[in-house]
Amino acid sequence: QVQVVESGGGLVQAGGSLTLSCTTSIPTFSTSTMAWFRQAPGGSGREFVSSVGWNSYPIFYLGSVKDRFTISRDNAQSTVYLRMSNLKPEDTATYYCAGQPGVNYYGNYDNVDAYEYWGQGTQVTVSS
Repeated sequence: QVQVVESGGGLVQAGGSLTLSCTTSIPTFSTSTMAWFRQAPGGSGREFVSSVGWNSYPIFYLGSVKDRFTISRDNAQSTVYLRMSNLKPEDTATYYCAGQPGVNYYGNYDNVDAYEYWGQGTQVTVSS
């Protein structure tokens, strides 16, 4: 059974930084699009944050996190990272890692239904 495990969440003050990690057992990780989504407290759905394709290309970001967040991947470790800087209270959410084998998304990367594998989420709380 494929596992997707996020870590690195926590409580941080506004302006601070966190790095989330997502380690998976997807057997074809190097040819999987990996993504981060988030769901705010009381939110009705998961919001796309960022995605990274094969060999770290292409990369997409939600507009409000571009220039503050950086996604990266280590295919040798089957791990994807999300470096978050200059965090804001509105970034408070549960962050989910998602993966879709066999596809290098140039479109549809922000659609929750486009990803087969999901983690359980890690909580990020940004205090003002």
